[in-house]
Amino acid sequence: MDLTTEKPYLTGHYTSVADEITATELTVEGTLPPELTGRLIRNGHNPKPGVTPTHWFKGSGMVHGIRLREGRAEWYRNRWVHTPALDGAPYMTEHGPDLTASVAGTHVIEHAGRLLALCEANLPYEITADLDTVGAYDFDGKLSSVMTAHPKTDPVTGELHFFGSSPFPPFLIYHVADAKGQLVQSAEIPGATAALKHDFAITRNHVVFIEGSVTFDPNEHSGIPYGWNDQQPARIGVMPRGPEGPASIRWFSIEPGNMLHAANAYEDGQGRIVLEGPTVDREGFRLSWNWWVGAPGRGTEPNARSYTRRWMIDLTAGTVDEQIIDDLAVEFPTLNEDYLGREHRYQYAIAFPDEKGFGAYGLVKYDRTTGARRVRPVGDARLPSEAVFVPAAGATREDDGYLLTVVSDLKQEASQLLVLDASGLDQIAAVHLPRRVTAGIHGSWIPDDELRH
Repeated sequence: MDLTTEKPYLTGHYTSVADEITATELTVEGTLPPELTGRLIRNGHNPKPGVTPTHWFKGSGMVHGIRLREGRAEWYRNRWVHTPALDGAPYMTEHGPDLTASVAGTHVIEHAGRLLALCEANLPYEITADLDTVGAYDFDGKLSSVMTAHPKTDPVTGELHFFGSSPFPPFLIYHVADAKGQLVQSAEIPGATAALKHDFAITRNHVVFIEGSVTFDPNEHSGIPYGWNDQQPARIGVMPRGPEGPASIRWFSIEPGNMLHAANAYEDGQGRIVLEGPTVDREGFRLSWNWWVGAPGRGTEPNARSYTRRWMIDLTAGTVDEQIIDDLAVEFPTLNEDYLGREHRYQYAIAFPDEKGFGAYGLVKYDRTTGARRVRPVGDARLPSEAVFVPAAGATREDDGYLLTVVSDLKQEASQLLVLDASGLDQIAAVHLPRRVTAGIHGSWIPDDELRH
């Protein structure tokens, strides 16, 4: 295979699988904690055989599931999310965008017992516990906008906070669904622009939106109409939670850059909002974009200049202090989501080689109290997926729990689900999967008791 002409998102760890399979009674190395009874479901782009999308993000979504129960690995299965786009239906029609024509390939979550496969330009798609497609889901007809692939579940109220963004007015609509799955709030956010809004954050009292230096570009023909624009102001919008919040949103200027994924946000002891997440500068975005579209001379893979940044927003003074807090190239930040929107000590990420190819893939743990950083290498030609945190039964500390990651191994042409101790990153168990799983994006651990029966 000539890697100089092949799209990078169709080669190596990202090589698509050609079919849907089911395998049962998987081999386990080590001992699976019996409390891990549920499903790890992970989403990613996996175009059909013979289909070459013009952008990595345009590849059809495929969900991979691993069912664990009381110390056993009962099954692995993979299924395309069967949307109209999988069969070639266009997003844009003579009547406007078809919000059901989704690749549904970015994330998969559970809320109010439903499993939803997500892509930010469309409606969510409901799937079953066995990964079969149910269909587009619009919250009983109440959702008429698109839905972000990164909704946030408040760990105290059970509410699902999310937004829909568009390159055309209205640029930003904020939504809340209650713990039972009913859409209870939808509001247009004043002051938003056409800037790309992929993720956001919530705190106990606020919603935090991020607009970076990437915005709508009608001259971009990859199918994802966005690009870096030095004239696009980078800003953070802070809005009080509740029905009256949108009218009180405040926008704060920040340094140029682009953040795809927020690690977390919270209010500190002084009432300041602290927001963290990996960001790229202009050159970092160019390198990632060239990989995503398969541009000639790309020379690197994405995230090579993605460094964790911290913003401290003083609402009283009206100021923002920001700094890069680590020099390791990382992406896909995660944490114990019992601390989402609250001050947390630990967060996790995936390490990537830098722009010169130095460094290796690995799992990273940050101790935000001591400033310590621990990196666990995963081995040559092995790429881990986003590390999903699962609390241990009877946990007494924030990092009492497990990290679940699916590792693609090019040398063995295989994959394993690794179960790591989230405290020290030591391996507890490995589940050997029946095939090499295509490197993907985001996923969730869904305990049995959260599914609808």
